[in-house]
Amino acid sequence: MMKKKSSWDGRKFLASIAVNWHVKVLSVALAIILFVFHRMSLLEDRFFAAPLRIETNGNMIPASSYPRMVRITLRGEPNSINPIQEDDIEPYLDLTRYTVEGAYRAPVQIRKKGTALGVDPLEISADPPEVSIELDQKISKYVPLTPSFQGYLAGGYELVSYTLTPTQVVVDGPLRLMSGLSELFTEFIELDGRSDDFTATVRIMNRDPLLVVRGDGITEFRGMVRKFIVIRNFENLPIRIRGLDEDFEGTLVVETGSIRLEGPQSEIESFEPGTGTLYLDCSRITESGEYSLPVLADIPPSFTLIRSEPSYVIVRAGPRNGNDNGIE
Repeated sequence: MMKKKSSWDGRKFLASIAVNWHVKVLSVALAIILFVFHRMSLLEDRFFAAPLRIETNGNMIPASSYPRMVRITLRGEPNSINPIQEDDIEPYLDLTRYTVEGAYRAPVQIRKKGTALGVDPLEISADPPEVSIELDQKISKYVPLTPSFQGYLAGGYELVSYTLTPTQVVVDGPLRLMSGLSELFTEFIELDGRSDDFTATVRIMNRDPLLVVRGDGITEFRGMVRKFIVIRNFENLPIRIRGLDEDFEGTLVVETGSIRLEGPQSEIESFEPGTGTLYLDCSRITESGEYSLPVLADIPPSFTLIRSEPSYVIVRAGPRNGNDNGIE
């Protein structure tokens, strides 16, 4: 009797379910939909920008511009998505399967780490969702460095030489760009007002994001600063007699000469030779006669005498008769 009643109750239950079954199914579906909408209404969006990572097989490298940053959208419950650190969401392009140069289109994928793991519900989307990119063969080569300057040294000074350490760096890049790369420049090195040797640590400028400069990206500059040297000629200068015994007088066969001087620009440009700049040292003359003596120049110690013309002059010495004839 117990089994018969149980069988009858089961049939009755199934029969009751079958009554208006389509209405009941619709009610359940509506309840599920309302529940989902309710859950979705409780979700929030969080936005931030993240760097796009490019992953290749090592032999290929990007050869065209591509978005360096993508917009990340996190959708989930506020207390779940707000603690997620931005560094734990890593968008990337998986290009490892491409082995020849060409243009490709790949979806932006998301790698979750750290605080982003185990969060549920969590929806992550990237904008743009996919990226077009060109790949080319990766090559490396040594590229020399060239300094860039701005400003001017103190007046009368010049940069006579310099060194860079290192003088060249290794650069990685796509074949089509590397073939035309002959040098890299430093950031501007300030020269304004300098009058002494100096050292500066400067960054290596890489204006093409498709090129990768190995190392720390800096070089040490050492500059050697000297006074700017100028050469000037002075013509038709009188030649004077110096040191001749007062009992003698002298007569010069040639009475004028010229000199070629080298010296700091600021000094030599303002230099005006006096009447005694060129002279003969006659202090050793003790008797009458003709003497061939070197032409000497009385110039500032910062100047260098390159040459004088004439180099020697004949002086005729004899007893004094009252004329000084250029004697000092």
